[in-house]
Amino acid sequence: MMAADAALALALWLLMPPVVVAGAGPPPIQDGEFTFLLPAGRKQCFYQSAPANASLETEYQVIGGAGLDVDFTLESPQGVLLVSESRKADGVHTVEPTEAGDYKLCFDNSFSTISEKLVFFELIFDSLQDDEEVEGWAEAVEPEEMLDVKMEDIKESIETMRTRLERSIQMLTLLRAFEARDRNLQEGNLERVNFWSAVSVAVLLLVAVLQVCTLKRFFQDKRPVPT
Repeated sequence: MMAADAALALALWLLMPPVVVAGAGPPPIQDGEFTFLLPAGRKQCFYQSAPANASLETEYQVIGGAGLDVDFTLESPQGVLLVSESRKADGVHTVEPTEAGDYKLCFDNSFSTISEKLVFFELIFDSLQDDEEVEGWAEAVEPEEMLDVKMEDIKESIETMRTRLERSIQMLTLLRAFEARDRNLQEGNLERVNFWSAVSVAVLLLVAVLQVCTLKRFFQDKRPVPT
């Protein structure tokens, strides 16, 4: 009976809206992903706010364009250059702990004069769970109802599941980016193969016609002209 009451209290707590605690900090920054087209000879920068003492993971990948490469830089809110890469197709970088402020991410395609690039990047934040959420969890069930159900074990299990689900979503997003890059590469190869195949067929037909004309000339009867 106590286990059923505890499960019911847990379900009600999960359905309750979050409680805003006075004096609490700003809401946690959500993870994000973005895909954009970087023109040839251009440089594009993005700014992302980050809290203090957290972990910021940046993943990027060039999924379209000739060469599948781009220059990448990452600067801290103080203007310190943290990462600098040249002509890379993809990369994963982690900043830990972060500084409070705006991080600057730049993608540079100035080395290319004619080819634009399709770039995908993702930002993943990882920080400690708020104390208010833990307190709200503990207050959902009376102390005597914790005899059969250990709230700490349940909380730890659900937190582990949430972390694994978030990581699974991130991995699926990254795999979609890989699939898009491979598909663009295969479509480009298919276009080149079709073009050069058509050129080869045209050359073969032209050579065949020239050979037939040449053979006709060799075997043509040359009769003397009557006087």
